[in-house]
Amino acid sequence: MKKYKSFIFSRIFICGLLILLQVLWIVLFFLKIFELYPYVVLVIYLLSGVFVVYLVNAEHEPLEYRIGWIIIVLMFPLFGVPFYLFCGDKRPSRKLSRKLTMASVKFVPFYEQEEEILEEMRVHDRRAAATADYIMNEQRYPVYRNTDVTYYKQGEELFENMMQAIRSAEHFIFLEYFTIEIGEVWLPLLDALVEKAKQGVEVRLLYDDMGCVPYLPLGYDKYIESLAPNMKCARFNKVVPFFSLVMNNRDHRKMLIVDGHTGFTGGINLSDRYININSPYGHWKDAGVKLYGEAVWSLTLMFLEMWDVLRPNEDYGKAEQYMPHTYHPGSFSGTGFVQPYGDEPLDDIPLAENVYIELANQAEKYLYIFTPYLLLSEELADALTLAAKRGVDVRIVTPGIPDKKMVFRLTRANYRRLLRSGAKIYEYTPGFLHSKCMVSDDTKAIVGTINLDYRSLFLHFEDAVFFYGNSTVLDVKRDVLDTLEVCRPMEPKDIRVSIFGGILNSVLRVFAPLL
Repeated sequence: MKKYKSFIFSRIFICGLLILLQVLWIVLFFLKIFELYPYVVLVIYLLSGVFVVYLVNAEHEPLEYRIGWIIIVLMFPLFGVPFYLFCGDKRPSRKLSRKLTMASVKFVPFYEQEEEILEEMRVHDRRAAATADYIMNEQRYPVYRNTDVTYYKQGEELFENMMQAIRSAEHFIFLEYFTIEIGEVWLPLLDALVEKAKQGVEVRLLYDDMGCVPYLPLGYDKYIESLAPNMKCARFNKVVPFFSLVMNNRDHRKMLIVDGHTGFTGGINLSDRYININSPYGHWKDAGVKLYGEAVWSLTLMFLEMWDVLRPNEDYGKAEQYMPHTYHPGSFSGTGFVQPYGDEPLDDIPLAENVYIELANQAEKYLYIFTPYLLLSEELADALTLAAKRGVDVRIVTPGIPDKKMVFRLTRANYRRLLRSGAKIYEYTPGFLHSKCMVSDDTKAIVGTINLDYRSLFLHFEDAVFFYGNSTVLDVKRDVLDTLEVCRPMEPKDIRVSIFGGILNSVLRVFAPLL
């Protein structure tokens, strides 16, 4: 009985039943054979009205996200409700949420903030330290010293150093990626992983199944595990035909961790286009960082948590064996403060967006941004426009050649408001810019996987690194200034559209959070 009850109250059963009712309702509408049809219509509209009231008060959803769904529900009163339940609710399923909560509880004790580090940061900049404190209080991620950082302004440079780190691994290698594509990037990297696994190095690979659907064959995780006894592989959100439409939550992280003391992250996936091999969108520009030191521990814990969600019954020993000093007993060096952090849709806290807003609000001299997509919430748009209006030099760099034409149109639709506020926008003319960076005032920077769009900010599992007083900050600044040399500055005249185009843009902006 418990099994049947669980099925009857499941999202799939309820959605299927409502869709069936919608089909029945349409049939009755055309045949005009149901005497009580007007009353049925009245009930349906009343129920949809109740659901609209629910959406208006659903504070766990961004306002712009709710507006799009309210319009859909009002236009399609019976179909709109199951459609929202089936693929609109941004929160993970109860099963996934339960697993994430259990994994989080398991690893929370390992996130320990050294109060002396925060106190030292407060002496330098109390406002920046408050941002670090916020990240720690909301999502437990500490701020570290003793971490050397290398910034990469191109995927080619990052990939070369990733290969060097893999070849030097002696104990374990963890990889977590949104996209893996069989080609000139992945195959030599896979060969190096297999070689290390056969030498006794523990290798674990985690990839997002939806992100790899176009690139990897079915059952590729089993193939990986067949290559060597020490090779383990897991898929996040295994794709199920048709039902995968509900998989709003993707693992968009990109991380490589070697022996606990070396970690890579940024926008680069394990695909040829990221190092400009067969890029279909001109020159592909991306960015990433290598951490060497104590801050790698937070990246390791993020990986272990996600692995525990997908493979909860596997015993790999204690987490302490993967700490930075386990295989590096000596001290680390490095300047400034480093704080890796993750964001997830499990809670109702838009951490990634709030940290971006924090930097915009704190900026006094300049705020430079790299982003492939510019689909802003009202809160983030307000922060950027207010920064520009109070005299901050706000510069945003977006792609010149888009990978998604509809999203590119929406990105350009957001230009006008920012340009009117005094912000400057540039398009990267050589091709597609995939970097996700923000830098301000020669003191603060963020580099990671987080796009300025609704999916990254509200639906996906993401990661980034917040830097303060680190040499990386100036590296990011130099990269932006160098990139501007090959960018086209945008003017209001460049984004003029016809009346029809303006109407289309207005409609698309309403539904942008749903894309």
